[in-house]
Amino acid sequence: MTKKDLSSREKAIQAIEARGALLVFPDGNKAEPPSLWSVLHPRTEMRWSWDADGDNRVPKLWVLREELSRSSSVIYSKWYRGRATFFSRSDFVDLLAIRRAADAENSLRGEAATLYEALLESSPQSTKELKRATDLQGRFFESTYQKGMKTLFEAGLIVAWGEVDDGAFPSLACGATKVLFEDLWEEGLERSAEEALSRVQSRWNAKFLQFLAKLK
Repeated sequence: MTKKDLSSREKAIQAIEARGALLVFPDGNKAEPPSLWSVLHPRTEMRWSWDADGDNRVPKLWVLREELSRSSSVIYSKWYRGRATFFSRSDFVDLLAIRRAADAENSLRGEAATLYEALLESSPQSTKELKRATDLQGRFFESTYQKGMKTLFEAGLIVAWGEVDDGAFPSLACGATKVLFEDLWEEGLERSAEEALSRVQSRWNAKFLQFLAKLK
């Protein structure tokens, strides 16, 4: 009897749990940091193409990314240089401990504080909903919005949760970690930052660790 082949979803979750953190798509087709693309399609260059003659593995991974983000099995964030990043649940708790999320929460200012308060009141929200709730609609406020979201993602205070069809193109839905993953949030408060850092240093790719060090 042959062993049943793992589905792409199962392979992806196993890879994220084994490595702690993975990009979704490769950064400029570089080998590092590792990505789900390189796990599912090793030694294969990724080419962005959405036409009829394009590689259908790209849109399939796009769909898988969205499904995984809502699964609660792993955590989806725009963490590494603003790029789509998955964490295992345990590694995300370590990130919360390392980044001292509770302290980061209390020290928020400006647009980051405004966005976070809106997500604490209601999570998840689509980009359109969140901009409306915080009066950050329109092109003039786009950089302000992006700056605030970047601060929140890097601190682990928010996560991405699926997509919403609220325009010409589906937009990312986001929510406060404290709301969507209350158990992980509470666990992060209890963990030692030093022990958490030691664990991720033994698991994460060097590029992720370099980025993390710049945030501290």
